[in-house]
Amino acid sequence: MQKDKIKTTTHLLLNRNYKYEIPSRYSLFFMLLPFLVLIIVFSYLPLYGWIYAFFDYRPGIQLTSEKFVGFRWFQILLTTAAQRNELIRVLKNTFAMSGLGIALSWLPLVFAVFLNEINSDRFKKTVQIATTIPNFISWVLVYSFAFMLFSVDSGLLNKILKYLGIIQNDINFLFSDKNVWSSMIAWSVWKGLGWGAIMYLASLSSVDQELYEAARVDGASRFQIIRHITIPSLLPTYFVLLLLSIANIINNGMEQYYVFRNPMNIKSIEVLDLYVYNVGFATSRGIPLATAISMFKSIVSVVLLFFANWLSKITRKESIV
Repeated sequence: MQKDKIKTTTHLLLNRNYKYEIPSRYSLFFMLLPFLVLIIVFSYLPLYGWIYAFFDYRPGIQLTSEKFVGFRWFQILLTTAAQRNELIRVLKNTFAMSGLGIALSWLPLVFAVFLNEINSDRFKKTVQIATTIPNFISWVLVYSFAFMLFSVDSGLLNKILKYLGIIQNDINFLFSDKNVWSSMIAWSVWKGLGWGAIMYLASLSSVDQELYEAARVDGASRFQIIRHITIPSLLPTYFVLLLLSIANIINNGMEQYYVFRNPMNIKSIEVLDLYVYNVGFATSRGIPLATAISMFKSIVSVVLLFFANWLSKITRKESIV
């Protein structure tokens, strides 16, 4: 009798708890909900600021007190010769440096392959940590490091070159407008190489190890294994990241270029994001024009995203959107 009562009580408790369980189809949604909230707050709510592009806005004055000018700032952007030339210049810089980044996007893949071939786990972890840490260093500290190496008065490189008798006078590397694009992409590669390889290393961890064992049994060399197993396994990930980079080619940030800019290289280093920042704070009427440029940039980015998606369907028979 006592056992039957215990079984009945347990059955009732289980049924009561089951009523309060979240169905599996909702549990995944609630796990994703915090990230959706972050995306809405930081990516979609700020779009309300686009309204400034349609007013003659001045900082410190309520927007409702300003005059509605419609598409006036867009007309200035496209019809004024000086403004149009400036936009073409910064777009040239943007596409050039983003294009160089895309052209070198295979470097993290190759670096991941080399890391995967290291037999010593301790050495592999040491190299991976050493190459990943720069990704978490701010661009301000990166510029401080560059100043320590390339400055005129106390730069290490100038001291070495003068000691070897190669130069007589110091060279102002940082304030030169020569090779700005290549130097910027070199710093970007140094900072993001280890971090970019992490995704490829994660892809390699999902490769069936029996493929490697079968290749070794068949007498394949290490180079042949890399060529026929490792690299083909990484190519799907590489092409997805490549297409996303093409879609995001116009958004290459401004932090790096902001800290490395100076009066000598501003014409070659000013990308679109930095130009929007400079226009927004240049004059009291710069915010509406900067907002209009930012809207133009967003529209171009969406067009490039759909182009990359179409390219993915054509080349890989798969969609990325």
